[in-house]
Amino acid sequence: MTGTQESSTFRLAYVPGVTPAKWVRTWTERLPDIPLELVAVEAGDAEELLRDGDADAALLRLPVDRTLLSAIPLYTETTVVVVPKDHDVSAVEEAELADLDEYIVLHPLDDSLEWETLPGQPAIERPATTADAIELVAAGIGVLLVPQSLARLHHRKDLTYRPVSDAPQSGVALSWPEAQTTDLVEEFIGIVRGRTVNSSRGRTPTPPSGSAAQSTQAQKQNQNQNQKQKQTQKRTEAGGTRGKAAASARRQASKPAKPRRRK
Repeated sequence: MTGTQESSTFRLAYVPGVTPAKWVRTWTERLPDIPLELVAVEAGDAEELLRDGDADAALLRLPVDRTLLSAIPLYTETTVVVVPKDHDVSAVEEAELADLDEYIVLHPLDDSLEWETLPGQPAIERPATTADAIELVAAGIGVLLVPQSLARLHHRKDLTYRPVSDAPQSGVALSWPEAQTTDLVEEFIGIVRGRTVNSSRGRTPTPPSGSAAQSTQAQKQNQNQNQKQKQTQKRTEAGGTRGKAAASARRQASKPAKPRRRK
């Protein structure tokens, strides 16, 4: 570990669409005395938040600047196209990018997908946010390609979505400043990787120091001494029992035999 624990609170940032709930529950069970503070952040601001030290770690979307940040990829999301419920694309179970060639495809400024070539017809203006783009889709102005979790996050009754098989996908990762790999960061890494409490990389108990160490050593010495005394007592009792039995046998052997009566 290259950092030290400086705060009694662990600050975890997360971007829209990412749900840290299951990891937060595990943290609370394992470290009930250390609060975990959730920090909601827009996808484009997550790296800056980490660099500025306003969060200890973040669940964000790849790619990540690896010059200052470490990252562990966690999972990859399916990309879907969001359309009105009566749209032609809603009639298929799975779409391809070529199916969108004749439609306006919205690309918001906070788009989390990386495109070599933008699909579909370009819009006159790029929406500022994914939420704004969803409103435009509902108004029938275009369609929107997003990770599936964002489609669920912005769910509306008048919209639906379909997976797009050949669209780029969005990877989600746990990231933190490389120079600040603290004990608490290591704890959270273990949680997201599924390590158990007793795993080799789990927390190790702090050895006692000072008077506490001396007290522990004295207790062990007393326990060892008591065990030796008990063993000695058992051997003495066993020897005494055997001696009594031998003496009784000798007395019986030394008694004269009684004469038999003649009938």
